[in-house]
Amino acid sequence: MNASRRNFHEELKSLQNDMLKMGSFVEEAIRRSVEALKNGDLELANKVCRDDDIIDDYEVKLEEKCTRLIALQQPVAIDLRKIIVISKLATDLERIGDHTCNIAEMVIKIGDENLIKPLIDIPKMTDLVIKRLRKSLEAFVDMDIKKAKQVVEEDEKVDIFDQQIISELINIMIDDPSNIEQATSLMFISRFLERIGDHSTNISERTIYMKTGQRL
Repeated sequence: MNASRRNFHEELKSLQNDMLKMGSFVEEAIRRSVEALKNGDLELANKVCRDDDIIDDYEVKLEEKCTRLIALQQPVAIDLRKIIVISKLATDLERIGDHTCNIAEMVIKIGDENLIKPLIDIPKMTDLVIKRLRKSLEAFVDMDIKKAKQVVEEDEKVDIFDQQIISELINIMIDDPSNIEQATSLMFISRFLERIGDHSTNISERTIYMKTGQRL
């Protein structure tokens, strides 16, 4: 392998590592946003929103690196697809970051009110969403099509959680209209988690495209 080619692969590996760092930061943001809800921690919720700027910076830097690598190295075939996919993954991760900030904003809106119901399904849904995000990024790094397809297939589990949570909250609102405002905020939190799940599906579908050149 000549020096130029070796340098390209080193830069590509660095690019991938930066994307994984962004993924880890985003995963922690999801965890903290729901932790803020469970504990009524408004300071933590505000920090989640402030840290969204860090996620935005990650996206900008990754896109710049992708553009530079394509322009200078002119990669082809799977290497080109990989760089393009990393650029799109950065966008997915940035949007997940937006959703975590949206969750934190709902926590701030709820404020110091007592929660109208015990938090059971939302934390479970959060654990599933985080597991799928991590699994989708692992599938990308390993170029593991089987694992990527598993993430896609598990999307329905997230949707079921969302439907159950919204149905329960609607019943709570019907029973006591004074709960409408908080119930609506909790419904939004569930929906933001569902959208985060959709982005994990996107990441896995992009991995399949990267490896096979075929879109689902």
